[in-house]
Amino acid sequence: MSGVPTTPEDAPDHVTPDPARAEAGRTGTGTEPAQPNPWSPVSAGTAPSAVTQEPGGDPHQGAASSEPPAPPSPPTRDELLERLLGRATLLLDATRRDRLTGWAWTLGVTVFAGILRFWHLGRPDTLVFDETYYVKDGWSLVQRGYEADWGENPNPAFEAGDDSALGTNASYVVHPQVGKWLIGLGMRLSGGMEHAWGWRLTVALLGTLSVLLMVRIARRLFASTAWGVVAGLLLAVDGMAIAMSRTSLLDPILMFFLLAAFGALLLDREQARRRLAERTAAVLADGKVPLGRGPDLGFRWWRLAAGVLLGLALGTKWSALYFLAVFGLLSVAWDATARRTVGARLWAWAALVKDGLLAAVVMVGSTLLVYVASWWSWFAHPQSWGRQWGAEHPDEGITFLPDSLRSFVEYHRQMWEFHTGLSSPHTYQADWFGWIVQWRPTSFFWDADLSALSGADARAACGADKCAQAVLAVGNPVLWWAAAASVLVAVFWLVRYFDWRAGAVVSGLVAGWLPWMAYADRTVFTFYAIAFTPWMVLTLVYVLVLIVGPPSMPEGSRRGAIIGVGVFLGALVAVSVFFYPIWSAWPVPYDFWHQHMWLKTWI
Repeated sequence: MSGVPTTPEDAPDHVTPDPARAEAGRTGTGTEPAQPNPWSPVSAGTAPSAVTQEPGGDPHQGAASSEPPAPPSPPTRDELLERLLGRATLLLDATRRDRLTGWAWTLGVTVFAGILRFWHLGRPDTLVFDETYYVKDGWSLVQRGYEADWGENPNPAFEAGDDSALGTNASYVVHPQVGKWLIGLGMRLSGGMEHAWGWRLTVALLGTLSVLLMVRIARRLFASTAWGVVAGLLLAVDGMAIAMSRTSLLDPILMFFLLAAFGALLLDREQARRRLAERTAAVLADGKVPLGRGPDLGFRWWRLAAGVLLGLALGTKWSALYFLAVFGLLSVAWDATARRTVGARLWAWAALVKDGLLAAVVMVGSTLLVYVASWWSWFAHPQSWGRQWGAEHPDEGITFLPDSLRSFVEYHRQMWEFHTGLSSPHTYQADWFGWIVQWRPTSFFWDADLSALSGADARAACGADKCAQAVLAVGNPVLWWAAAASVLVAVFWLVRYFDWRAGAVVSGLVAGWLPWMAYADRTVFTFYAIAFTPWMVLTLVYVLVLIVGPPSMPEGSRRGAIIGVGVFLGALVAVSVFFYPIWSAWPVPYDFWHQHMWLKTWI
């Protein structure tokens, strides 16, 4: 690939086979002579080799010299920054114009994404798929403070704007409350539960903001505004992201918090490396070499922010727990390679003790505190499901805990049993390994009444003799199939070249996809993949970056790759235009709908 590094100037845009330099984005391909670093633990204390004298040469040169050469001066803060972050990252927001340009493109892509998500958001005007649970639970929370029972067949009345079926008896629910609270608050902001678009206001807004986050994250990850825009555009036009942003489920809310947490950790990575460069330069300038564990990095506020966001994600769906584990390990690994890059001899030990233990306390602690706090309304309302279990069973559970906490623990035990034992067959259930190629996407909506029309009625509805109106949560097939292949490339680049960006882009798949193999017998659906959709996009963009190569390469050698990538992106967007009616419930001719069923498993 043209993205293989060749010179140090390519640092921010390429990958390297040297693990010590890969984190810093510096070359290590062997295409230039190795330069020993006297400030690294490898070369610390190593005497320079003698210089031999050529026959007939100057007797005052070479080995005859009695004084050893002066040691090189220690690296400066700026030199360490370039090693740790790369030149392109340092120049990304160097001027006011750079910053304004970056935000202008970000907002432009975000507005475009918002149009795709908010256009006719109230269509269909009925509760679709699991909206029947989460929309009504959200409204119950803002009305009662807890999830209450709706009685038998409440949907027709609810869809007509009548919530009189809402009772006072608690309803047993198996997901935490954060996502449902946000759905309910969105309905409140829209003026009530009378409007279908109000049911979906929260997910449409967060789906749009996820595109904004994607642009900023990819821009920072690839040190390029252009590649940030590409990543944001791909998420903006993906069918999975669009359909999920127009359907009021918990999963798009989960995705937003996970992506925001990932962005916070990227900012933490950069802030920590800036501190490390400044403090290491000060230590070296004082002559304190060789470095041991390296300097302390202080309190990491962005890491705390990531923990808070992961707590909100966990308070939406429990699957966020895997992201907490993977993101925490990833963040500490970044610290370890940073310390190694600046020459700390005990870099691994320092990352474990100085960084890792504190990271565990901050991230795990903040996540769990936010999670428990997110149940505040359950604790505050004695009528909540299972709230009185502790008082009713004084000799059961963890007896030394207060009744409310024993009830809380018991409720979680019941929820865990439900999630691990769910095996009810469903028409659209899909094995986890097929998610990344969209083998069996989930059909959220099919209008049976419209499809039953014929003759003049059908022609009036859709301009054909037979009509269809559907919401199929299938990702853009060009994007997903290319991204699935890109995963293999990214894993290879991670193993072969230790590129930190490869580890970053596949981290979401490790956390959001692989754990489902442990639940192979559980009823699961492809739409769960929305949790790691941003990382599918990032993985695809990462491989496109490798294909195009760094800007420092000769323009002629990149032109063909740029044209090829441009054609690919154009085709991908064209496919999104073609599929948009199927993602957004347009009434269309039946034959038009059938043309979109590229695989039999999509029907």
